[in-house]
Amino acid sequence: MELELKPLHLPSDNIRPFVIAGPCSAETEEQTLTTARELAQKGCHNFRAGIWKPRTKPGGFEGCGEKALPWMAEVKKETGMLISTEVATPEHVELALKYGIDILWIGARTTANPFAMQALADSLKGTDMPVFVKNPVNPDLELWIGAMERLNQAGIQRLGAIHRGFSSYDKKIYRNAPMWQIPIELRRRIPDLPLICDPSHIGGRRELIAPLCQQAMDLGFDGLIVESHCDPDKAWSDAKQQVTPDVLDYILSILTIRDHTEQTEGITQLRHQIDNLDNQLMELLSQRMRVCREIGQYKKLHNMTVLQTSRYNEILEKRGAQGSLLGMAPEFVAKVFENVHEESVRQQIEIINK
Repeated sequence: MELELKPLHLPSDNIRPFVIAGPCSAETEEQTLTTARELAQKGCHNFRAGIWKPRTKPGGFEGCGEKALPWMAEVKKETGMLISTEVATPEHVELALKYGIDILWIGARTTANPFAMQALADSLKGTDMPVFVKNPVNPDLELWIGAMERLNQAGIQRLGAIHRGFSSYDKKIYRNAPMWQIPIELRRRIPDLPLICDPSHIGGRRELIAPLCQQAMDLGFDGLIVESHCDPDKAWSDAKQQVTPDVLDYILSILTIRDHTEQTEGITQLRHQIDNLDNQLMELLSQRMRVCREIGQYKKLHNMTVLQTSRYNEILEKRGAQGSLLGMAPEFVAKVFENVHEESVRQQIEIINK
């Protein structure tokens, strides 16, 4: 399905990327308004704050609920900023509309649930709200696109996507693994869909926000949604990943915004070289698969198993070491040869079972 999209037309200063900023949670009226005032002084046009906070485990601060919505309305009245929050149920949507919320976003846990997404889509019928959809917690591009399709079928055309990374059991540097290839594929499939990055949730630590913002700009993202709090260390939720408005202003001031121009003579020539090399790669892979099929015939003739574990381990070790010497990450080389081996096995199984 092709999405029917309309431009978002959200305010920006045309110098920095489009930014939505504000605290993880609206905790008190004073904290909400203080943060909003400081952000407005730094030129922010779009304010965010969590009203309902779905937590991983019960017992933590789960947002102030409807009580905080008048604080958001006051932010809009006093600063002129657009106001935004996350919704997860039709009741949230109803209340957000009642209090004049300008932009909605849908969280990763909700995106992963088609039933919840359909209920939200039904509740938004007849509105023209801008809605951003975060990627689901698991790396499933079809689920992400499907969530946006449900909204689109309900008449929501001012859509955008938020990349906040993907949960994984094996935590390393990031709170949520970026897996940049997934939003890149989303951009390839739906090029007109606005795509913004959430470095706060990807990084999980404030010192990672600046490099993640720059990486998003380098990859051609349209904007950012960043958690900013007037006193981050005392935040009631996700304190470690929030920055002050002053720090956010500094981060944005040092960003290098890349030119999105597609074609120049120099890069066209380099892309021609890439195309020629890719053609050679395909030819070499074809030759390799031909030899693999011959091996399959030999294994069939001599009643051998397709999988020879020692040989597979030898390939991974040898090519991984070779990749390091040639300036490539061993993990990358391993992935390439894992995929090549998988296709080799598939073709040999076909031959053996004929």
